[in-house]
Amino acid sequence: MNPRLMRRPAVVVLPLSAALALTVVMGTAEAEPARHGSAARVVSTSTLPDIPLAAFSNGLLPGSVDDDRDVDLGGIGSDLYPAERRGEYWTVTDRGPNGQIAVGKDKRRTFPVPGFDPAIVKVRATGGRIQVLKSLPLTTASGAPVTGLPNQPGRDEAPYDYNATTPLAYNANGLDTEGLVRDRDGSFWLVDEYGPSLVHVSAKGRVLARHVPKGLGLTGADYPVIESLPSILLKRKINRGFEGLALLPDGDLVMALQSPLLNPDKAAGEDSRNTRLLRFSTRKNRITAEYAYRFDPVGVVEPGQTKTSELKISSIVALGGDRLLVQERTDKASRVYEVRLRRGDDILGSPWDTTASPALEQLDDEASADAPVLAKRLVVDLATVEGVPGKIEGIAVEGSSTLVLLNDNDFGMTDGPEAFDANGRLVDSDVDTTLVRVRLPHRLR
Repeated sequence: MNPRLMRRPAVVVLPLSAALALTVVMGTAEAEPARHGSAARVVSTSTLPDIPLAAFSNGLLPGSVDDDRDVDLGGIGSDLYPAERRGEYWTVTDRGPNGQIAVGKDKRRTFPVPGFDPAIVKVRATGGRIQVLKSLPLTTASGAPVTGLPNQPGRDEAPYDYNATTPLAYNANGLDTEGLVRDRDGSFWLVDEYGPSLVHVSAKGRVLARHVPKGLGLTGADYPVIESLPSILLKRKINRGFEGLALLPDGDLVMALQSPLLNPDKAAGEDSRNTRLLRFSTRKNRITAEYAYRFDPVGVVEPGQTKTSELKISSIVALGGDRLLVQERTDKASRVYEVRLRRGDDILGSPWDTTASPALEQLDDEASADAPVLAKRLVVDLATVEGVPGKIEGIAVEGSSTLVLLNDNDFGMTDGPEAFDANGRLVDSDVDTTLVRVRLPHRLR
């Protein structure tokens, strides 16, 4: 039997105690001493078995991948959204296997399986195993794969083959998909890091429209491109566009920028702890509100970490009304907060919505007190919950007090020339795609 077709044994993690702290502070959240009974715990763990990427891709789009370089299906943890039945979820891959290799002073972005097409994947978690139920490849208006390749020279990283020696072609259709929700009519909304953009997709995976910032000038795409988003989003960091997406009860969407904008310049953006949430009306096809969100200091999110630029938002979840869960993370740690999107905190069209100094991204703790930064409450520090994997990007709420978490395993890839052996085959990181349920000691809704 081909060892790549063998299923990995399920990993079962026993429930263990962990500290949980709650507090409410304007723009920050700090832990209180743990109280009796205030422990979150993992109640189930499921893993995705090995599925060769070529078999998966060619089953959806025949001939799309000729050589998967021994890469298995992964990366489906870019987001998580409840499906119709309990224990079933919609997930989405990102742009596919990719890494970085230093060539001189240049860090080149590699795409070892350039034919891979991002996909929406429906899964069921049961018996310690993640089962793939359905997969929808993302396609253009004419039915071609969008691929995960970058869009524009000069704005996006140049794509290279697996060992960073051969340049690959850009693709105006390419999407680096992250957040996902399913609308009432069965269609999907996704967010993308390249534009950054908001993408409306049919129930069968066909791109209906891609909303991008004004002035992006993306041409050549085989689907409608609408410049409906604020131009200030053109200042997104490379690979740090939209990542979180939530569907509010009234049908509006909320998008989260993964990282602060490079506003007014790169130095300000790299040092900033202020990012943005944007509310989009699907009826009006435009942004109707914008909110300032302030990360906690990076050493609070991940003790010992000193690089502020490691802070990211990967997932946001609507709880009902104006309440939202927001996940702050590094690659090693993750904390979940609750915020309320109040009308008085809307900064759309205000001086904070411009590049003028002092820009929102330049505000420090003291100055942020005078800006309408969202108040937040710490719900759970996932780093204190034993059994939670690293790099959580997908979060959903199940019932009234359970978080469902899914990690991004990066398709088993690592950065650097050691990611592949001398024959160009993947040296797998052995990080599994893992879904865990975490029971909280309090109700979320």
